[in-house]
Amino acid sequence: MEEKKLDVKSIIGFVLIFAILLFMMWKNQPSPEEVAAEKAKQELVEAENTKAEAEGIEKDEPKVLASEDFSNIKPGDSLQEVALKNKFGAFAYGMGLTSEDVIVDNGVLHLKFSKIGGHLSEVKLSKFVDFDSIPIYLVKDKNASFNINLGTTESRILNTKDLPFQSKVTKNGENTVVSMKLKVSETKFLEYLYVIKPNDYMIDFTIKSQGLSNVINGSQDVKLEWTQKTKRHDESISYENRYTRLTYQHDGGNIDKLSQTGEDEETAENADWLSFRQHFFSSILVADKPLTSVLLSSKDLVEDEDIDTVYTKSFGAKTNLVLSGNELNTTFGLFYGPTDSEVLKPYNKNLEESIPLGWGLFGWINEYMFIPLFSFLSSFLPFGIAIIVMTVLIKLVMSFVQYKQYLSQMKMKILKPELEAIREKHKDNKMKAQQETMALQNKAGASPLAGCLPALIQMPVFYALFMFFPTAFALRQKSFLWADDLSSFDAIYHFPSGFSIPIYGDHISLFPILAGIAIFFYMKMTTGQQAASAAPPQEGMPDMQKMMKYMIYFAPIMMIVFFNSYASGLSLYYFISNLISIGIMLVIKNYILDEDKIHAQMQVQKAKPKKESKFQKKMKMMMEQAEQQKQAQKKNKK
Repeated sequence: MEEKKLDVKSIIGFVLIFAILLFMMWKNQPSPEEVAAEKAKQELVEAENTKAEAEGIEKDEPKVLASEDFSNIKPGDSLQEVALKNKFGAFAYGMGLTSEDVIVDNGVLHLKFSKIGGHLSEVKLSKFVDFDSIPIYLVKDKNASFNINLGTTESRILNTKDLPFQSKVTKNGENTVVSMKLKVSETKFLEYLYVIKPNDYMIDFTIKSQGLSNVINGSQDVKLEWTQKTKRHDESISYENRYTRLTYQHDGGNIDKLSQTGEDEETAENADWLSFRQHFFSSILVADKPLTSVLLSSKDLVEDEDIDTVYTKSFGAKTNLVLSGNELNTTFGLFYGPTDSEVLKPYNKNLEESIPLGWGLFGWINEYMFIPLFSFLSSFLPFGIAIIVMTVLIKLVMSFVQYKQYLSQMKMKILKPELEAIREKHKDNKMKAQQETMALQNKAGASPLAGCLPALIQMPVFYALFMFFPTAFALRQKSFLWADDLSSFDAIYHFPSGFSIPIYGDHISLFPILAGIAIFFYMKMTTGQQAASAAPPQEGMPDMQKMMKYMIYFAPIMMIVFFNSYASGLSLYYFISNLISIGIMLVIKNYILDEDKIHAQMQVQKAKPKKESKFQKKMKMMMEQAEQQKQAQKKNKK
C-alpha cells in the first residue's frame, strides 16, 4: 500500500488564502466615525419605536415605570431626555432634577424623608431604646413602604415609591414644614406635605396635586398602599409578637383586629384609623375623612424564634384616594410613638382603643379603675412598690368575696353529717334524696351555689388585671429587685446557648416560681376546707375531691411554665395577691368566723318557718313530677 505524503503546495495555498481573508477583514472594517453614525441611527430607531408605542401601539398594556428607568440619567443627554419623555410622559420633567433627603428632629422624633418616593425612610423615637439599649426605629432599612399607584392619560402606570421627589424645608412658626414634590413642571406637581410640630408624635400629612387634571387618568383608581414590617424591640420576641397586631377603627367607633397568628386579610369599611401596633410602639394612619374601603393584611413572620429575630409581623393597607376635579387633596395624621394611653388619649381620636385592655366590662374596669389607680400610685411610689400597694388595695376591696366563700364552705361542712344521713336513708331513691337535701340546705341557709357566685365576681377583676400588666407602657424598662424590666420576664438564669425547654423557654424567671409556690399553699388551704365540706361523689359523676387534689399541683406548675416569659409585673401581682389571700383566709378562719356560733345560728334558722321562693316552688314541683313519672314507668314495666 502506497503511503500518503504531505502536500507542501496545498499547505502553502491554505496559508495564503487565510492571509488574504484576514487582510480583507481588516481593510473593510468601519472607521470610528462610521461606528458612531450607526450607533446614533440605532438609538434614533429605538426612540421612534418608543414614541410609536406611547402613541398607541400598545395602549392596551400600560407601562409600569420604576426607578431603574431614570437611575442613569446624564444631564444634557438629548437622547436620554427623548427616551424619558417617551417613557414618563408629562412626569419626565422631574426625572432629571436633583434633590436631597431631608432630616428633621422635633425632640421626640428623628425623621428622614427620602428623595426617592417622598416618604419617610427612617423614623427614630428619640427618647426610647430597646432591651439591648439600641435606639427604637419604627422605620429603617426599607421595612416600610408608602406608595401611590396612579394611571396617566398617556397610558402609563406610576408608582410614586420609585420616583424622585424634590424636597423643600420651611418654617411656620415653631412648626417645620417639609414639601416633597413629584413635578410635571414648576407649577404642576404631586405633593406630599408634612407639618412636624415640636415634641409631638403626630405629623400632619397632606397628599395633594396641582395642575394634574389633564395628566391623571380619572377613569382608573388612584391607590394608596402602605406596608410595614414591624421590628423587634422586646427581649422575648414571642411575647412581643403576642401583642403585635393590626388594629383599626371603623363605622364611627367600632374597633376590630386582624388575626394574632398566621395570615389574615379583610376589608374595612369607613375606616377612621389604622394602627400597625407592635406591643409598646405603634405606627398609625389617621384619616381626616373615613376611608370608604381599605384592604388590610397581616402575616406572622416568626416561624422559628431562634432564626426569625428581626421582624415580628408584616402589615399592609390598600385603599383608593378620592379625586376632586381630577385632582388629589387628602389629609391624614401620621402617628409614630409609644402605645401609651396617656400619649394617645389627648389626640381625641379614640386611638387609645388600639391598646388591648380587654373587651366590654374588662376594658371598662381597666380604663376607669386600674389605669387611673396605678397612674396615681406610680406618681409618687417606685413602680414595683406601686404594684404591691395596688394589689393590697384590690384584695382588701375583694376580701368580702373570700369571706362569703369561706362562710359557705363552713356551713356545708356543718351540714355534711345530716346530708350524708339523707343520702343513706334514700339511697334507692335519688330524687327523694335530692329533694330533702335541697330542703335542708334552704332551711339552714347553706347553698353550694353561695360559694360559686363570689368566685364569679372575681373573674372580671382577674381577667382585667391579666390584660392590664402586659400592656402597661409605664412598666416598660422599670426595675424592681432582681427584675430589670417589669414589662418583660425576670430571668435569674439563662440556659446555655441553643438549649431551650419547649413551652417553658431558654431561661428561668423567679417571680412565676414564687407565684406558683404561693398558689400551691393557698390551694392547699382552700381545697382542704372544700374537701371537709364536699358531699361524697354520686354515681356517674366525677370525683371532685380527687380532681381538686390534682389541681393543687397542676395549677402551680402551669403558672411556672406559662408565665415564665410573661411580664414580671404580672407575676409579681399574682405572687403578692396569693400571699394576701392566704393572710385573709387565716384571719377569717381564726378571728372572724366561729364554727360553733355558726352551727347554733343554723339550728335556729332551721327551726324557723321558711317561705319558699317562686323558683324553689317551681323546682320542687318539677322534681315531684319527675318522681311521679319515674314511679309510673316502674309500674308499667311490671
